[in-house]
Amino acid sequence: MHETAEQSGRLSIHRSITADICVLVLSGEIDADNVGLLAEALQIDGNGPVQLVLDFSAVTFMDSSAISALAAARRDATSAGGWIRMAALTAPVQRVVEIVGLDTIIPCYPTLSQALLP
Repeated sequence: MHETAEQSGRLSIHRSITADICVLVLSGEIDADNVGLLAEALQIDGNGPVQLVLDFSAVTFMDSSAISALAAARRDATSAGGWIRMAALTAPVQRVVEIVGLDTIIPCYPTLSQALLP
């Protein structure tokens, strides 16, 4: 298991890889000021797994810039033969995801454990 942590402003991202799945544990707020950190963490470089699970259990706010980054990550993962899943969305994040329909293209799971199941 490989683990790294990145932090920018109000957003922190802890990354680990297990069973060929990259897990990103996000915490804080995701907005236009720090979405670049999220977009960088979501990049598929061809050397690592193309299965991504994002844990939103500690995300308190997310704006449209995050939606764009997630939609692009879904496109890239799918193009590479992989997938992306979101887990443990907090109420404010779930509301945004449902309003814009992101949950129709990226599967959402109540818990991280459920998102990691095959």
